[in-house]
Amino acid sequence: MSDEVPFVQVVDAGFQYPDGTQALRGINLNAHRGEFMALIGQNGSGKTTLSKCMNGLFKPTSGNVIVDGLNTRTTSIVQMVRRVGYVFQNPDHQLFNANCWDEIAYGPRNIQLDESEVAERVQEAVSVVRLPERYLAEHPFFLPKGLRQRVAIASILALRPSVIIVDEPTTGQDARQSLEIMDFLVDLNQEHGHTIIIITHDMPIVARYARRVVAMAQGEILLDGLTAEVFSDPQSLARTSLAPPQITQLAQRAQHLGFDPGTLTVEEMLAQFRVLNV
Repeated sequence: MSDEVPFVQVVDAGFQYPDGTQALRGINLNAHRGEFMALIGQNGSGKTTLSKCMNGLFKPTSGNVIVDGLNTRTTSIVQMVRRVGYVFQNPDHQLFNANCWDEIAYGPRNIQLDESEVAERVQEAVSVVRLPERYLAEHPFFLPKGLRQRVAIASILALRPSVIIVDEPTTGQDARQSLEIMDFLVDLNQEHGHTIIIITHDMPIVARYARRVVAMAQGEILLDGLTAEVFSDPQSLARTSLAPPQITQLAQRAQHLGFDPGTLTVEEMLAQFRVLNV
């Protein structure tokens, strides 16, 4: 891990909802620039609450969240959205303008940039998400879900945040669409330098794309490490009601033959078959 100061620092953070539900309990977590991280855990584990504390939508009820040196407790949401963007599980929940251009322009306009800067940012975001310009005059709801998700991400990119949190990026998409959106997030991470945090239940997607995994249960972090390390601890992972991908489980059962228990993909398994000649 880099020695630089983490871009996001969660320090002894707790969060309690008004009804008394304790969603987070003493969370400590750092996120550095350029990471590709997966937050995993069963429903109600606290991962969505934690992500909303990271981008300032929620203020921790105990402890602190520091983003780019700013304490979210005392920082306006306008300042926070320039640093951490949040893409909802269902893009339809954040699309509300009459056309895609206005949708992407909404954030820059809301922080009172002049129209020339707004136009520059819209064009920049459209280019990054590879949204054909012919769709800019269309109502977002007329687009397929994959394109609606790109519009939602473009609306976040127009604010130029360093961190992008994407909630369940592959839900409701077929295998081809899932790989397409994940490859796009990799491009944002590797080519454009964004820190990517995905919230997901899709373990094969985590295995293929995430370099770091944070596993949560009952408002606490159970595991935090490299993806192969986390999946190599199936007993602890079971406490999150999740299991490693099937290919990882197969490698773990064949560990006595020399297979790596941290195997993450079919391609890795096949490479080991060739070396081990079993």
